[in-house]
Order: sequence, then C-alpha cells, then structure tokens
Amino acid sequence: MTNYKPKDFSELLGVSVKTLQRWDREGTLKANRTPTNRRYYTYAQYLQFKGINIGNDKRQVVIYARVSTRNQKDDLLNQVAFLRQFCNAKGIIVDQCIEEYGSGLNYNRKKWNELLDEVMEQKIKTIIVTHKDRFIRFGYDWFEKFCMKFNTTIAVVNNEELSPQEELVQDIVSILHVFSCRLYGLRKYKKQIERDEEIAKELQNGNQSNRSTESKNSENNRYL
Repeated sequence: MTNYKPKDFSELLGVSVKTLQRWDREGTLKANRTPTNRRYYTYAQYLQFKGINIGNDKRQVVIYARVSTRNQKDDLLNQVAFLRQFCNAKGIIVDQCIEEYGSGLNYNRKKWNELLDEVMEQKIKTIIVTHKDRFIRFGYDWFEKFCMKFNTTIAVVNNEELSPQEELVQDIVSILHVFSCRLYGLRKYKKQIERDEEIAKELQNGNQSNRSTESKNSENNRYL
C-alpha cells in the first residue's frame, strides 16, 4: 500500500499541510507515525476521507509490462511472468495483462493511453508494474497522483533486474538528440536573424543615402 508524506497527501486532498496538522490534533484525520515519529498517510485513509467504499469493488486489476523495442521481447515475457508469479503468490486475481512496445518517453503509446482512459472511466482498481519506468520514464509521481484522483493505485514491485538499463541509455540519447536538433535550429535561426539584420542595415544605409541625395538635389534646385 502506498504511503504519503503530509505534503503529498495535502496536495492529493486539495488542502494545506497546516489543515492536515490541525485535523491530526483534533482527531478529524489522524496521521500515522513512523518509528522516528514522522507523520504519514495511507491510500485507505484517502478513500475513507473521500467516502469511497471499496468493499465490493469490481474494477479490474491490470498488469502492465513495457519494453522499448521488439528486440527486447524476452525482457517483456520475463516481466509478465514475474508479475503473474507475484500476483499468484499474493492471491491477486489479474483481470487484464497489457504488453506494450514503446519508449518510456513516448506519451502517445496506444495501449498506455487506453489504460489511462479506463482509469478515468473508473474501470481500473490497480495497475501492477515491475518498476516505475515501465509505466513512464519521467513524471511518474504526477501520473500516480492523477490515477489516485480516480481511485486507482499503481503497485510497483520494484524489481530492478527487470528494468532494462540499456533503455535508459537509449532514452538519454533520444533526449540529447532532441536538444541538439533544437540547438541546431536555434543556430540556423540566429544566422537568419544576423542575415536579416545585415539586409536591414543595407536597406537603412541605402535609404539614408537616397535621402541625402534628395536633400542635395533640393538644395541645388533652390539656387537655380
């Protein structure tokens, strides 16, 4: 079960941390305590606060597995096998198993977007992944809170061995490629600006030269 620091939990509920502290003192919403006396909150408290009864929850439990390329098919199969084994050991019934090829940087993955649509339609209870980056490479915390708004939890088994490290290298290379293209574009744009400025100066100098000639002609005409 996911635990939340007061700051994260306050954002989830849409209240301030001071309000949570006051509720804790008043007994309205008591915080849990770690062995070092730090406050934390649970997903169950979130549901209780929202008045959501999950006793007869018939929404789906979904396994989501992802790799970047089809060359990593064995990694994908290993993810699925590990997650099914994990669910069987925990007595979790899996309703749907989603396998997808696509970069963790890609927000347009078809099956991933369909899964998010089902989350918003209140059809998904839990999404189970081996590692955070299987779901999304960057911005996981934001998507976790997004799913929580629709009462969906993301369970991260956190098996590092099933999170291919070569993908991280590929993603970093992709990011560098994007930024290098942008920088190259800015250089081209800068050169274009410089050329435009040179043209503008030439036109300006030409206009000044024309005005000077016209002025001299006007002066000469006065003495004729």
